[in-house]
Amino acid sequence: MSKLNERDTENIVRQHFYKDKLFAKITIEEQSSNNPRITKLLKNASKKGSGIGKPEFLITIDEEEDLLIVIECKADILKHESKNRKQFADYAVDGVLLYSSYLSKEYDVLSLAVSGVEKDNIKTSYFIQKKGQDIEQIFGNKLITIDDILSGLKQDVTKRNEKYEGLLDYSKILNEQLHKLKIKEDKRSLLVSGILIALKNKDFYRSYSELSSNKMLVEALVSTIKEQLDKDLQGNKVERLMENYSFIKSHPSLIHKNENRDLKNLNKLIDEIDNNINGYSRTYKYYDVLGQFYIEFLRYSNADKGLGIVLTPPHITEFFADIVDIQYADVVFDNCTGTGGFLVSAMKKMIEKCGGDSSQENNIKHHRLYGVEYQPEIYPLAVSNMLLHGDGKSNIVGGSCFDNDTIKKIKEKKPTVGFLNPPYKSEKNDIEEFEFVLNNLDCLEKHGRCVAIVPMSCSLAQKGQRLRLKEKLLSKHTLKAVFSMPNELFKNSKVGVVTCIMVFEAHIPHPANKKTFFGYFKDDGFYNKKTKNRFDYDNQWQGIKEKWIDLYTNNTVKAGFSEVYKVSADDEWCAEAYMETDYSTLSRDDFIETLKKYVAFNVLNG
Repeated sequence: MSKLNERDTENIVRQHFYKDKLFAKITIEEQSSNNPRITKLLKNASKKGSGIGKPEFLITIDEEEDLLIVIECKADILKHESKNRKQFADYAVDGVLLYSSYLSKEYDVLSLAVSGVEKDNIKTSYFIQKKGQDIEQIFGNKLITIDDILSGLKQDVTKRNEKYEGLLDYSKILNEQLHKLKIKEDKRSLLVSGILIALKNKDFYRSYSELSSNKMLVEALVSTIKEQLDKDLQGNKVERLMENYSFIKSHPSLIHKNENRDLKNLNKLIDEIDNNINGYSRTYKYYDVLGQFYIEFLRYSNADKGLGIVLTPPHITEFFADIVDIQYADVVFDNCTGTGGFLVSAMKKMIEKCGGDSSQENNIKHHRLYGVEYQPEIYPLAVSNMLLHGDGKSNIVGGSCFDNDTIKKIKEKKPTVGFLNPPYKSEKNDIEEFEFVLNNLDCLEKHGRCVAIVPMSCSLAQKGQRLRLKEKLLSKHTLKAVFSMPNELFKNSKVGVVTCIMVFEAHIPHPANKKTFFGYFKDDGFYNKKTKNRFDYDNQWQGIKEKWIDLYTNNTVKAGFSEVYKVSADDEWCAEAYMETDYSTLSRDDFIETLKKYVAFNVLNG
């Protein structure tokens, strides 16, 4: 076997950036720099302990004066990263982070470690260390463009949407692969969450690719999951969660090596999950990625619908946080947690309000996010999702939100904001959606804000149990707003229910003369493509959301969009009942389209 040559690794990196479409806007220097500021910082940064530091590559970008990219290469993939990151001369990650520690005194430094001599089999690690701050890993395990680097660092919304669309595509690919491996739909998200938890462990992350057999890898995976859960969780949660992950140890497709070239071995699956899912999560934080994969994995089974579970699309979970103008001092409670989408979005918005205060961020993650999840199949996904987003305590209770002890524990936390998407009633004896809304409101502090997304049929009820529950809601709480949502909002879950969002103020009986805001929010900019899910392909959502929030915040009446009206329990709680039509926007094509729909409706319904 020929000796590995580090020059080959350097050539891979060199060719990658020389072909970059932004090449004309970057300066690439090797071993040293003509910039005296950089030279001064590297004066004592030698990997051998004394002397000048000489990174393989230094890249500066026009109009990005405070950003510096530093790159270190190693020929041997086994020399990518040491356990303690202190063997600066021998390992790529160790060396590049040493340089970063010096350069970050005056620059925001993106560090890139690259190892391997085959273009299709290299290992990469990216880290960002902003001026005077700690190091943080970012991006996935492949060489990316300068444009992607800049977009990721700036959290560009358009680029994030583009990458999220790619993540949705990968969810389908992964679903098909796990189907071929004969892993059942309800186990697929658990496997993904378990792998993501294990990848948080530095020892596992560095060594899993070196394990020689699937059996050894499976044993290491399961033991690492337990190790991470022991580190992050308290009480008897770990034992309960490990019962859900135990199938990994005995599943034949995971234990035995697959000779079929169409099937990926576990090692390759972990590589792809790290690159696609972890890479996205590192770059664009606080998104319910597990929820999206859960939706995809159960799209073609009835397991979720039989439980009445309809997971909320990510852009709507974020919209909830904007509706209440969430602050970092709020305490958030979701009594129907699902995979944790509302809590993840709340965490994201609350941390944005912290202004970089790390003590406040930790306080949010440990003490300001609470949830309850009843379904044993989903509970581990909620817990793991919160852990993966940095919630070091994971305050998710497994069990019924109607349990008195659970209610007591949640009330002790004094939540100020309640979010929920309750299980939708499918059978006569199912719990009414409004029961969950009342449960959530009951746990909130006085003047707390509760936002719930429920079937439109709840708002239209004028008799029976739902009417009695509407009366109960108004006798205790104020109905501030109702938004009629897009008819196909849950199309990705293959669920046709039409929904509305209700906003309540807790423990303030609804005044008789109170006007409630009604929004006709039927177009969120999302639509389906022929072979793809419902998505914001044209990047319209941000502007639409801002318009909706402005109308609601200012109680603005706008023809075709909103109305304010005094309502009682007997009335229909929806914009359609009170809103004036904006006829100025109607065209001949609208008339023809409506007639077509009417004819089609009559044909389909005999």
